[in-house]
Amino acid sequence: MKLSDRLRKVPPYLFAEIDRLIEEKKEQGVDVISFGVGDPDVPTPQGIIDTLIREAEKPSNHRYPSYFGLPILRETFSAWFKERFGVTLDPEREVLPLIGSKEGIAHFSVAILDPGTVAVVPEPSYPVYSMGAILAGGSPYYVPLKKEHSFLPVLEEIPETVLKESRILWVNYPNNPTGAVADIEFFKKAVHFALEHDLIIAHDNAYSEITYDGYVAPSILQVEGAMDCAIEFHSLSKSFNMTGWRIGFACGNRDLIEGLGVVKTNIDSGIFNPIQLCGVHALKNESNSLNRMREIYRKRRDYLVEELKSMGLDATPPLGSIYLWVKVPDGFDSVGFSKYALEKAGVFFTPGNSYGPSGEGYVRVSLTVPDERISEAVSRLKGIF
Repeated sequence: MKLSDRLRKVPPYLFAEIDRLIEEKKEQGVDVISFGVGDPDVPTPQGIIDTLIREAEKPSNHRYPSYFGLPILRETFSAWFKERFGVTLDPEREVLPLIGSKEGIAHFSVAILDPGTVAVVPEPSYPVYSMGAILAGGSPYYVPLKKEHSFLPVLEEIPETVLKESRILWVNYPNNPTGAVADIEFFKKAVHFALEHDLIIAHDNAYSEITYDGYVAPSILQVEGAMDCAIEFHSLSKSFNMTGWRIGFACGNRDLIEGLGVVKTNIDSGIFNPIQLCGVHALKNESNSLNRMREIYRKRRDYLVEELKSMGLDATPPLGSIYLWVKVPDGFDSVGFSKYALEKAGVFFTPGNSYGPSGEGYVRVSLTVPDERISEAVSRLKGIF
């Protein structure tokens, strides 16, 4: 029995491997405090749950949903986008609901890449950008994100020979895993670069609503010319604590949206209608819940940064995302420090090189851990430094 060649190129999924390591320690009796996966620990807002219960009781909602999402959901996404970013989207042709943004990101590579073509992928980065390219038969070309460049890609350093084979450029700000942010000037530069080199630019904007200290994340679609070359991915997972619900949306250039829609209609059958209606409720009615979550994450960010610094670790408070990108102490590499914290304190941090070679020397620390567990982790860590 033989699996496809492309499948053999795909390493074990990062977070599945993290789960395996943590379970091993738990089986040994260790009370592991994991700062690994960015999965909100606070429950989904009650209004969203009530909407699900109410809509799930209706037999009319038990049948196949629309492949392209309920009109009211697409219209709500469009209205929210107009209010949030000042950009008008046609809900019929420029908005597409997704079963979570991860699904859309992976399937977009199928819509865009042919065997032998290239996806320009920043690293360290969310693994799905590169794995989606491989599974589509293409190849990722990695562009390092370095601290000296504020973890922004230096686009001018991409070789012309690579650009000739490239179809797509991925960007992601607020960034996972570094927590870096980008201003509108960066996006103007990126759009100009994409148009100059006949590239599609795909912006993963899953953390647009998780920002701090007055920073407001932009959309790439605010840039003139972006609708000619860009698609943007949004998620309700982090904004409304809906990671398990699987709902998000793509928006932007209508030809790109149509192409992604063709892939999806041949692979999935849409989002359960009650969950779509929960998405409508969330965007229309849960802004206060979102504000509360921002404040929870901000307090955790400030507490952890202060405590990690007191242990001699190099930690900087990010302006966006739910992660700290922490430099490991002298004498450790990323994996070595992660193993040291796990073995000596029962605390797990994700090694930075799991997200790409440029992540070496860092660990990612998720803020999605209850306050009392964060305090316990800090106490344990102080015992080993």
